[in-house]
Amino acid sequence: MDKQNLSEKLSRTVKIAMDSGEAATVEEAERIFRGYQLMIEVGPDVAFSHTLQAALLTAVNTGRRAFLGGVFVVGDLEAKLLIRWRSCRTLAEAIRDLKGNVVEKILPGLPRIVIGDVPKPDGIGEFTVRATFNGWSGGVIPLDDSGRLPEKQEFTPAGVLAGALAVSEAFQHVRGGNPMAGRRDAGLSLWRPDPDSSWRNPDNAGPPVGLLPSRLWLIGLGHLGQAFLWTLGFLPYANPEEVFLVLQDFDFLSEANDSTSPLTFAPVAIERKARAMARWCEERGFRTTITERPFTENLRILGDDPMVGVCGVDNPIARAALEDVGFERIIEAGLGKAEQEYLAFQVHTFPGPQTARERWGGAVQPAAAPADRKPAYKALAREGLDDCGLTTLAGRTVGACFVGAATSALIIAELLRMVHGGRAYGIVDGTLRSIERRQVVGNNEWLKPFNPGVTETIGSTVPLA
Repeated sequence: MDKQNLSEKLSRTVKIAMDSGEAATVEEAERIFRGYQLMIEVGPDVAFSHTLQAALLTAVNTGRRAFLGGVFVVGDLEAKLLIRWRSCRTLAEAIRDLKGNVVEKILPGLPRIVIGDVPKPDGIGEFTVRATFNGWSGGVIPLDDSGRLPEKQEFTPAGVLAGALAVSEAFQHVRGGNPMAGRRDAGLSLWRPDPDSSWRNPDNAGPPVGLLPSRLWLIGLGHLGQAFLWTLGFLPYANPEEVFLVLQDFDFLSEANDSTSPLTFAPVAIERKARAMARWCEERGFRTTITERPFTENLRILGDDPMVGVCGVDNPIARAALEDVGFERIIEAGLGKAEQEYLAFQVHTFPGPQTARERWGGAVQPAAAPADRKPAYKALAREGLDDCGLTTLAGRTVGACFVGAATSALIIAELLRMVHGGRAYGIVDGTLRSIERRQVVGNNEWLKPFNPGVTETIGSTVPLA
């Protein structure tokens, strides 16, 4: 790899092996990740389920960004694509478009994810899990676990969650360090994400969805912002032209974004994120406007602007200003940054039990990580990368696309509970390393009625107010 501008090119997921000290060079880190491969087996019933298709496409899209040796998919993949993905018409076309590999038979020895009606084979291997859902509940179970959910009540965010969690379990398995990966159930109810509310309890499947949010202001269009759009794009909008999105980001796309951002594909054209995402949204049928300036307290929400903000930036100055500009409701999310915490996530809502200024007002941007302590950085210094380049690279966060995808389902769920009168949560804090240990805090500030702007789902019988 060309060492110039390495911070804009290196995979944020591969960087895990550099920051942990596991890899002595960039090339060794990339070799490690090229050794990771993933198998996905698809049952025939996936042809009839929007949610299972969302799980499949999420597993392919997030999986190939972490398993650099390839994601291989087997099954009846000439079935019609029920959820919209660009101009693809079949599952096979979508899988290939997402850089997955369609194969004729199972490749032995690979960690395997099962989606749909696949009979339990003999010798299922060291790692085989099933992604499953029902209504607002989604997750993953070992294939020999008899607790598969009914998979009857469709809800595509639960499919995104299940697909992302399946890839997370497989990734933790190949990376080591978590002996429980693939040997446990891992999931949650997006309707009741409380840790004492079992995602496998049918009472937590949540209600059918009849209305969808239609007016949103998105702040940040990197890892989390694109994950949010990925999940939003699968919602069954009857009239997508009624959806209006303000897209705010001043940064440019780079090759490194391919590793974590689900709507960015290498080779990456150098353009601003807001313009690239506006093009994607408009192809989906949504209306957009863009703003290419940093988010600051000087911004003002006026007139017919969306009154719901969704924030996915990791700048504490911008986060502290979220309640200063005029939004009625705000959903903010963040991810772990370092190689020890990249599986972590937090979702906050405002107004809530704590103000944004109380949460981030005293924070400052962290200093860049020391660049001379790990072998891979020492090797780069010997090869001539200067101190500025080393410091910039060391300061880049690590990340994995499946973490943002799972978190996006929680963000979408917060919006949909607001629309459907469900409970609001001020904080949801957890890690995919042990999602059952998450913590939540309710948000009584969201009890008063509020219409964020809604539109109908396909087949909805819920009248608009």
